[in-house]
Amino acid sequence: MAPPSAARALRAAAARMGAPRRLRSAPAAPGRAARPRGPLPAVDFGDPREAFRSKSSAELLRGLLVLGLCAVEPLVQHNRELLQLCQRVLGQTLFERLMKMTFYGQFVAGEDQEAIKPLIRRNQAFGVGAVLDYSVEEDLSPAEAERKELDSCTSAAEKEMGGAEQREKQFRAHPGFGDRRGGVISARTYFYADEAKCDQHMETFLRCIDASSGSSVEGFSAIKLTALGRPQFLLQFSEVLVKWRRFFHQMAAEQGQAGRAALEMKLEAEKLQEALADLGIATKAESQHWFTGENLGVSGTVDLLDWNSLIGSRTKISKLLLVPNMQTGQLEPLLSRFTEEEDMQMKRMLQRMDVLAKRATEKGVRLMVDAEQSYFQPAISRLTLEMQRRFNRDRAVIFNTYQCYLKEAYDNVTVDVELSRREGWHFGTKLVRGAYMEQERERAAKIGYEDPINPTYEKTNEMYHKCLDYILEEIKRSRKASVMVASHNEDTVKFTLRRMMELGIHPSEKKVCFGQLLGMCDQITFPLGQAGFSVYKYVPYGPVNEVLPYLSRRAQENRCFMQRANRERDLLWQEVKRRLLDGSLFSPNP
Repeated sequence: MAPPSAARALRAAAARMGAPRRLRSAPAAPGRAARPRGPLPAVDFGDPREAFRSKSSAELLRGLLVLGLCAVEPLVQHNRELLQLCQRVLGQTLFERLMKMTFYGQFVAGEDQEAIKPLIRRNQAFGVGAVLDYSVEEDLSPAEAERKELDSCTSAAEKEMGGAEQREKQFRAHPGFGDRRGGVISARTYFYADEAKCDQHMETFLRCIDASSGSSVEGFSAIKLTALGRPQFLLQFSEVLVKWRRFFHQMAAEQGQAGRAALEMKLEAEKLQEALADLGIATKAESQHWFTGENLGVSGTVDLLDWNSLIGSRTKISKLLLVPNMQTGQLEPLLSRFTEEEDMQMKRMLQRMDVLAKRATEKGVRLMVDAEQSYFQPAISRLTLEMQRRFNRDRAVIFNTYQCYLKEAYDNVTVDVELSRREGWHFGTKLVRGAYMEQERERAAKIGYEDPINPTYEKTNEMYHKCLDYILEEIKRSRKASVMVASHNEDTVKFTLRRMMELGIHPSEKKVCFGQLLGMCDQITFPLGQAGFSVYKYVPYGPVNEVLPYLSRRAQENRCFMQRANRERDLLWQEVKRRLLDGSLFSPNP
């Protein structure tokens, strides 16, 4: 029998997320408002005048200086040590002034919500919105980060009696990989300290939501679930979901369906019930109730969505906390026993998510849940999906993030889109290539599990465009999907514009938006905004001293993508020379 506290915890999670009853595919909404017609506006990413129309000449020169420094390998490699040396030599006041004239001024909007308003208003005048992010980070030593991670990813039962080795390698904390910042240059990392710290993070996110509401129309705010609770639960729930899905695929293979796409696998309900009875999971009478209680298996088959819905159901959870290992023939527990305190910690994480989603809905702000490492991501995606089922009934408020460097990205996108069709809610997503590639590959190789990352950058590009195309087709079909194309890749943006034109998706519908980081790729952002497309800058803010880890990552990112940075530098030079030649370099309105 499954551990009762684990069952209660998961049931509580499902109940709190408030999953609605299942529906079969909802038809496209009748009587939709007429779609805007006419050609898409032309966009030129090679015109420096349009790209930097919003910039003063001083800002152009600062951009050239910062991008030039980012190309100097020794400076970037030792940037943290050099910043600390500058602080000691210059003193805090001069150091802050220097940073605001260079790296901080390029990549950070200001110290607080008031200080960032002028930049946000100016960007809005050129058609560019904001995704606000308070970018203060703890500056932990690697040893301290590792200690915190290993402690917060191990359950009390495992600490007391052992047993962590029974969990799958991918979903265990490992010495040497506790500092999740290693090899990551484009994402912030949170480490669990205690519940009070998680409450502080929630309050910070709430302030960002409020600031987004007050500073831009239909703005975004971004959150990370590792900031809101103990990562142990994300690890354990991820393992539950992966094992449960794997069991479905193994059963499908036994029914001769190996190799099919995820949504094309359909198990014969009768054969499935017999197999569950043979394995000791449930009697045929019990499983019969599973597949009829909420319109499951009405066609005589059970697909992956039907199967996934059993996790978290109010009526079917008790025996499902054991799942067979098809290789050994043994029943394995999906969850270890929770202490009362762990049970409460899990509930608090869900409560914090609920508070943030409600505030975003009230304020008219869209909430993006950032993706994280692959061993946390199944749980993050599932919890985000449950929020979407509750809050995306009338419009896309909650946006999930899909990392297209993952081999399973397309399956994840198609399965979640299909669920939104069946249940009639609005699908919202942000597509990224991914931030943890180097770390994920090294961890998989050293610990000994399958690398979850696509083998090449070209394969990741293919996956990105495949996922994006599927979502754009869904927008055309139902107008109940929205996507943020979060990319600095000019080819990807051009691909999106071409497919929007072919599918008749007009920018005024605001179903497709684009996103880039502040201080990077203005030659993509501002031409899109001035042509009427929905485009956003990710706008970090915070005190100089406390955003230094963020600035360090931006320097490293520009070094890693030199081809993109070189193109941006070339366009900056062209605009500086144009202003110099026509006498407007020192003009207040060039």
